[in-house]
Amino acid sequence: MGKSTPNNSEENSDTIFALATASGRAGVAIVRISGPKSETILENLTRRKSPAERTAKLRILKDVSGKHIDQALVLLFNKPDSVTGENMAELHTHGSVAVIDALSKTLYEMGLRQAKPGEFTRRAFENGRLDLTEVEGLSDLIDSESEGQRRQALRQMEGGLKQIYEGWRTKILDALAMVEGEIDFPDEGDVPSSLAHQAGSNLTELTKELKNTLANSKRGEKVRSGIEIAIIGAPNAGKSSILNRLARRDVAIVSKEAGTTRDIIEVHLQMAGLPVKIFDTAGLRKAENTIEAEGVRRAKKRAQNADLCLGVIDLTKDNNEVLDALNARDFILYNKLDLDNTKVPENVSRETFFLSAKTGLGFEVLETRLEEEIKTRFMLTEQAGLTRSRHKQCVNKALLAIENATNNLAIAPELTGADLREALHAIKELAGETDIEAVLDRVFAQFCIGK
Repeated sequence: MGKSTPNNSEENSDTIFALATASGRAGVAIVRISGPKSETILENLTRRKSPAERTAKLRILKDVSGKHIDQALVLLFNKPDSVTGENMAELHTHGSVAVIDALSKTLYEMGLRQAKPGEFTRRAFENGRLDLTEVEGLSDLIDSESEGQRRQALRQMEGGLKQIYEGWRTKILDALAMVEGEIDFPDEGDVPSSLAHQAGSNLTELTKELKNTLANSKRGEKVRSGIEIAIIGAPNAGKSSILNRLARRDVAIVSKEAGTTRDIIEVHLQMAGLPVKIFDTAGLRKAENTIEAEGVRRAKKRAQNADLCLGVIDLTKDNNEVLDALNARDFILYNKLDLDNTKVPENVSRETFFLSAKTGLGFEVLETRLEEEIKTRFMLTEQAGLTRSRHKQCVNKALLAIENATNNLAIAPELTGADLREALHAIKELAGETDIEAVLDRVFAQFCIGK
């Protein structure tokens, strides 16, 4: 029916299908088919010759007995210019559960199997349409919930990180060529004897680039996972009330009884277009029982691990112990300004705010400053960066190898060559070009079926 004879590689690749849109009642649903039999399946479904590539045509879909399933827009995409890099078809049907069930049953009967989670994207990766960092960017884009996450994921999906590491790869190869040129042709007149040492400046520059990228990696990781802010302070200082104010809803129990908050309460917000997690913690004091003691321990641990702490102090009491748990860049919140403003301290060393969680006084200033601080510490630059621990591990491996290569230049160029090849391997691992099957399985398992 117009389909060319598949080659051997196509015969070894099965054809898959999946619903690419959300399941359930909808106006339109899209079923994707990918593999060597895509065009044949499309012609069998429509009992007509396939439309021209990338041309949408209205067709009646029929089951194996010739009964109508639905009327749909159909499209054909030929390899290698499809999303997966292999022949593909798309069926845009009505979004009925019954339609999708009937169509799926027919595709099974035609010999297709349902795709595994992430299998369409994995085929794109294996066929060279995406590298692993672009795959991870796509995954992050699907999961993005904030403007900052969307922008970062889109930048990575479009090859931002790939462009950076390809620059690193070029510099490593240039240095390796210099080193091996001196080793392989020591007596050639047109090969200067100091060629290997000329690679030193390239390696020094590359070392600086890798260190700068690693230093800024926390920015990308936090945009992806969420910035953590911990509220700490003595019992009844107003921590829960402050959390409720920031969340603009009652998420924590407010009580005059000390020790009400024993476990950590977590609230997810967006500030400055970035995801933020705010934690209300147990009051810092000498605990009266085992449960409260555990809450205090967790509060201190959360404060140590947080990106920013808000230390709450009750203006009506002398309880400045929380200051010992704060870092220089943390904020101090003097609460209950509505009850007592005579004890307002002066010349405090950290950034300080005076407010009332009860009336809301001072919260506009606090929230504005919080957004400014988040932008300063974590807002994205125009350049793509590292967003996962896997990225950091690969770059750290490359950095260590290049530092070793630089040190070995004065000792033995052949050792430098081995180090540079190790650095290249680390870059290949970052791109997903090496045998890292366990990593690949973990990455693609995060996708939904149909992507």
